[in-house]
Amino acid sequence: MTAATEIAFENTFVRDLDGLYLPWNAAPAPEPRLVLLNEALAGELGLDPAALRGPAGLGLLTGTAVPESATTVAQAYAGHQFGNYSPRLGDGRALLVGELVTPSGERRDLHLKGSGRTPFARGGDGKAPLGPMLREYLVSEAMHALGVPSTRSLAVVATGEHVMRERGPEPGAVLARTASSHLRVGTFQFAAATGETELLRRLADHAIARHHPGAGSYLELFRRVVDAQARLVARWMQVGFVHGVMNTDNMTISGETIDYGPCAFLDVHDPATVFSSIDHGGRYAYGNQPGIAQWNLARFGEALLPLLDDDPDEAIRLATGVLQEFADRYLAARDEGYRHKLGLPDGLDAEPLLTDLATLLAERKPDHTLFLRRLADAARGDAGPVRDLFDDPAAVDGWLASWLATGPDPAAMDRVNPVYVPRNHLVEEALGVAVADGDLEPIQWMLQVLGHPYEEREGYERYARPPGPDAPPFMTFCGT
Repeated sequence: MTAATEIAFENTFVRDLDGLYLPWNAAPAPEPRLVLLNEALAGELGLDPAALRGPAGLGLLTGTAVPESATTVAQAYAGHQFGNYSPRLGDGRALLVGELVTPSGERRDLHLKGSGRTPFARGGDGKAPLGPMLREYLVSEAMHALGVPSTRSLAVVATGEHVMRERGPEPGAVLARTASSHLRVGTFQFAAATGETELLRRLADHAIARHHPGAGSYLELFRRVVDAQARLVARWMQVGFVHGVMNTDNMTISGETIDYGPCAFLDVHDPATVFSSIDHGGRYAYGNQPGIAQWNLARFGEALLPLLDDDPDEAIRLATGVLQEFADRYLAARDEGYRHKLGLPDGLDAEPLLTDLATLLAERKPDHTLFLRRLADAARGDAGPVRDLFDDPAAVDGWLASWLATGPDPAAMDRVNPVYVPRNHLVEEALGVAVADGDLEPIQWMLQVLGHPYEEREGYERYARPPGPDAPPFMTFCGT
């Protein structure tokens, strides 16, 4: 294990992509205090957890004292936010520290969120409240355990100062997270907007080398990102995840989920579900996520046009052809996932069953997670638990009969249908006491439960239950 002061960071982003970052230093953290440390992830990265807990480790995790091998930079990117183009966004309150090459040979960014104002701050204070940083730690680790590609959370460090937000002063914190990279659709939009084709080419070459080394052309890079995002969003839909702020600067080239601001999980299955307090028009509703992903990818394709062909019309034709593959790629990933979740035998034509299921869920709105999990009980001969999720239990009987006739495999279903997801009311409850009282026990319990989402365990029933019928509507806030 490597001590914090001896970490050998690499800096290929800085080496290759001058023009897409600004060197910058983190703001002071007056009294840094470790709140959460992901020791398992630290081990995967080849870092010594004990060293991360010491003064040098806290300096690294807040960006205030980094090894000589690190080059802290604020990354530049543009983006469409709720459909409106912003030419200059960038890391307004975050820094890329550098890249770690893990003992297994993987390259991972170390990135700090809440590390102070940068030139991209756009009027913000550059700080982060403790609550949203704990939320990202909890949810990103839950997504990883569910098998959904995601950035990971290494640590949350309280800075010892308070930040002002609409609801008053809140404890400040820095989140240290890792990712395959922080290349975004918005990174390509920024590079394209400079008009410097050579910068765009360097960025595309960097993305190919880092994420899609088999791509032999820039068109193939586009195709592979389209495929990665189609598969990612299909996984979101299967687990009932609502990202909440699918701006183009929040879509990765790697195909990992990133930026968990106003995210939440479905309780009842309703395609119109919106949790974010700023999504007034429902642009990023649960059911809209596949369409928004394709819209974002169209912006990626536009950014790549100068690299696809010297003839603009031919470049558009090529990009359009790849973009049109998204729907089929998404539907294939979605349906393949649901085949497994329903325990269907190989070779079965599942389209009628899946179509009828989508209609049933949208119209009857049972609890998303419990419905899929309890289907295994029905496959074992007890349909009572799944029928209990419907106001009119008879409404599901016809579909159940058709599905049961296929001979579903309940053991296989249990391996892919989680018992536990981050239930919104429990997340808020845990965050509330952590911020107000410094009591981390509820979050620690949730991390333990959510780390093994497919294993039903006695004594953890409350973590599987949705909120009660009298619970108020749930709303999330982005935390900036």
